[in-house]
Amino acid sequence: MSSGIEQAPVAPVWDLPVRGENPPAPDPGLVSRLSEIGSATACARLHGQGIRRTFVDGPTSMFPGKKVVGRALTLQFMPQREDIADGQTQEYIERSTALWAVLDEVQPGDVLVVQAYGSHTTGCFGDMLVRYFKLRGGAGIVVDGRIRDVPRVSQLDVPIWSTGATPHYASQSELFPWAYNVPVAVGGVLTLPGDLVVADDDGAVVVPRRRAEAVVEAAAEHDAWEKFSRRRIDEGAPLRDYYPLTEKTRLEYERWRAQNPAQNPAQNPAQNPAQNGHAAAGD
Repeated sequence: MSSGIEQAPVAPVWDLPVRGENPPAPDPGLVSRLSEIGSATACARLHGQGIRRTFVDGPTSMFPGKKVVGRALTLQFMPQREDIADGQTQEYIERSTALWAVLDEVQPGDVLVVQAYGSHTTGCFGDMLVRYFKLRGGAGIVVDGRIRDVPRVSQLDVPIWSTGATPHYASQSELFPWAYNVPVAVGGVLTLPGDLVVADDDGAVVVPRRRAEAVVEAAAEHDAWEKFSRRRIDEGAPLRDYYPLTEKTRLEYERWRAQNPAQNPAQNPAQNPAQNGHAAAGD
């Protein structure tokens, strides 16, 4: 029998989804120049600048041969806690979570970077979500977790780096879509909204937004001396003298470059790998 006293609704423990501010739009010219650099080159040049944790460890290309460079849009999964959020109400609850919300923030060229703790039982995206992501203009997805509906997703031609496949939907197991446009930890790498991502068959690398210009410039210089070194090695010179350059062979390189101004990336943009489609070889 009812007591006739209405029970007050239970106040939510935490307002979800948690959302950060939209990251600034990237400079299209910078993205274009960075797009000609491979992930290995970006990783090496950042390492030379003292930024050592940039490789997203775990996710690999689901569709080899694909490459993507773009602004990082972030999504964070968190462990389920039943008094806040769980998957017991089936996947329909997901439409009010950060998973749906972040997709409405996608701008053309964005790379969605997802923190999912390497979970084997969390299918962060499937056919419908990837399809919508593509229609919004998304360029690619890097997820430290898994993907479902792989046969259908493979037909959408969206580059994806993940830890594999699973039949589960996103909140079916241990995680719940929690926040977007917030800092995330993906494969051991801190990724901030608005950072740039370079991903190819060597893996995904996060380029801090304020370091991207320096990475492009360093890659151009690296490409120039590697071109010189390849020439000398092909002529029979010892590898140890020309890769990397020694103090002596660097002087030789500088003389060669002075005599061949067309090989100077600063004077001849056509020789800049960030502008002509030839990425510098990785270390």
